[in-house]
Amino acid sequence: MNPALTTAPASASELIARLERTPFSRWHTKARLVMGSATFFDAYNALSLAYALPILIRLWHISATQTGLLLGAGYVGQLAGALLFGWLAEKYGRVYSASGAVAIMSAMSLVCALAGNFDALLVCRMVQGIGVGGEMPVAATYINELSRAQGRGRFFLLYEMIFPLGLMAAGQIGAWLVPVFGWKIMFLIGGIPGLLITVLVIRLPESPRWLVSRGRLQDAERIIAKIEASVPGGFPGGARSGVRSGVPGGARVPILAKPALPPAPAQGPFELLSSVYRGRTIVVWALWASAYFVSNGLNNWMPSLYNTVYRLPLQQALRAASLTNVAQVALLLICALVIDRAGRKNWMATAFLASAAFLGVLGFAAAHSAPAVMLLATLSYGAVGSANAVLYLYTPEIYPTRMRAIGTGVATSWLRLASAIGPPLVGFLVGAAGVGSVFILFAAVSLAGAVVARQMIETRGRKLEEIAA
Repeated sequence: MNPALTTAPASASELIARLERTPFSRWHTKARLVMGSATFFDAYNALSLAYALPILIRLWHISATQTGLLLGAGYVGQLAGALLFGWLAEKYGRVYSASGAVAIMSAMSLVCALAGNFDALLVCRMVQGIGVGGEMPVAATYINELSRAQGRGRFFLLYEMIFPLGLMAAGQIGAWLVPVFGWKIMFLIGGIPGLLITVLVIRLPESPRWLVSRGRLQDAERIIAKIEASVPGGFPGGARSGVRSGVPGGARVPILAKPALPPAPAQGPFELLSSVYRGRTIVVWALWASAYFVSNGLNNWMPSLYNTVYRLPLQQALRAASLTNVAQVALLLICALVIDRAGRKNWMATAFLASAAFLGVLGFAAAHSAPAVMLLATLSYGAVGSANAVLYLYTPEIYPTRMRAIGTGVATSWLRLASAIGPPLVGFLVGAAGVGSVFILFAAVSLAGAVVARQMIETRGRKLEEIAA
């Protein structure tokens, strides 16, 4: 027998081709649910402080400036976490990195519940932010890498809906339980289930695309075979039981053995600004900063503004603020259903424009009216919140596997930076120029985001390897 003719191990390109040919199945659903559970509590923990603050402001006599610092501290930690865990995900894998971030996030939520004063909570939230900031970009990278080109937008955004559901849960829990049990309940609920989810996350299979990029082809092939085996009724195009994918009738045939090309070496975060990727990198950085300056500014400040500026009773203020996340879930569901037809660029530009319009009307004409604020701020947040979700889909798409997690992590660091700057700035503007000036600022930033969104590259229906080439 000719030794050159054998059933060779699959090459990197063959493995990626099999991954692209395999339909979505219960294997994908399980991975999406487990990682989605971690993302749910990431969102919950990111917002938990906002619904504890109305009580803490009175209990600890916290000023508007201190409120802004407390909100901003978490984002400083998230900035560090996004960079740290993005790097860890490239070096050690998506699963280990995500599980470490969830563990830190959850453990520190319990520690936050033990904080007895402003300074202690400030430090605890900063450390917790490291886990909060690290989980989401790695999770987004992982889910993106499991997806095939056709239907990737819908597959990913149905997972991403879990994030606003976590925000909505924080709002509803805050509105119903904080007035009854006190502020600590927010952090206890954020910590205990998260530690259990950490165990589930660490047991997930690693991303086959990451394994391929590291030259671990046999490990990748084992996982891809399990994915193929999970397809209902079997998958004729797969490679189970010795079947070489793509062969008519599923027959095993001898092929010429040849070594796979070595994966491209990682060049570190500086490759993000190389001539190949500089343009797309600057665009996504600007989009992340714009979107989250507005959305997190609204999300974190509205409970306190309703209570202190518009004089709504505590429970009514918390319920009014929670409506923003209900709107985001509704718009994100629509987005998930149409994103693969409408495209990433068109949706992003439209969402930013809608947000700018709602906030502009609010800032120039209706900031004095609590009902108008409830309606227009809620609609604005729903629009820009859907853009946030599309950014988590789009950013991992535009980078190759060797730098996908770090590229997403660095991009999300701009949301942390914008979110850290936003709350103190809002606190200053409320005191210096009134709440209307805050909405005008948010409208201007949304309009800038719409302009930048027109510079995006379209990625719908394209393989990740093709986009990154």
